[in-house]
Amino acid sequence: MLKIAVPNKGSLSETAAQMLHEAGYVGRRDPKELIVTDARNGVEFFYLRPRDIATYVGSGALDVGITGRDLLLDSGSSATEIAALDFAASTFRFAGPAGSFTELADLQARRVATSYPGLVGQFLADNGVDATLIKLDGAVESAVRLGVADAVADVVETGSTLRKQGLEIFGPVILESEAVLISSASPAAGVDTLLRRLQGVMVARQYVLVDYNLPVALLEQAVALTPGVESPTVSPLGEPDWVAVRVMIKRDQTNHIMDALYELGARAILVTSIHAARI
Repeated sequence: MLKIAVPNKGSLSETAAQMLHEAGYVGRRDPKELIVTDARNGVEFFYLRPRDIATYVGSGALDVGITGRDLLLDSGSSATEIAALDFAASTFRFAGPAGSFTELADLQARRVATSYPGLVGQFLADNGVDATLIKLDGAVESAVRLGVADAVADVVETGSTLRKQGLEIFGPVILESEAVLISSASPAAGVDTLLRRLQGVMVARQYVLVDYNLPVALLEQAVALTPGVESPTVSPLGEPDWVAVRVMIKRDQTNHIMDALYELGARAILVTSIHAARI
């Protein structure tokens, strides 16, 4: 059976579990379950701390896993990213007291607090900066005010939390992270099927199907508005001068495209959700 590591808690857990459910897999019913066997699909799920998943997969004990790109790189594991999963996006930046730092080189010989010493340490080394890393588990924003560090490296969303602590962002982006599917050095049988299913879920979440009728003379203009993932499906109608078109469009563009099609002359414009896909 394909052995899959799944986050057991935290920001990755709920979305990962829902994604696997939408991909047709059986998940756990009891949050205390550590191992779930899905015999029909030939997989076993192992529910682990997100920070440990890369280590288990990299060692070969498990075949694949879902974790954050940040956790993968921080672990130093030999596991490799095989696909981004389009959720849990985050950005890592440096921050320090307002006016104290302007560029990365200013961190030379300074103390930097972070929950990701492996990730941050490698970034600093790659850029020729020698700093002392202070490892903390969460709430690194307080480290400067409490005198533990001179600067911090952490996930930044709006920056409001940092500003409340009198800190400002400086220097380059350390990492753009998100949830990823990772694999051991020797990909196991069944990984391709898992990946196709997860990609199908992402397509279903991002796209909808649009059907519409319009005069054949307007087809070229309509296709320019709705080119689709590959190309639209065009079918003849009983009315010889009209055709029916079916195409996939981005979900967040639905109403704008419907308006544009109607103004062009399309009618009977219908939108349908996609529940599963293989592209």
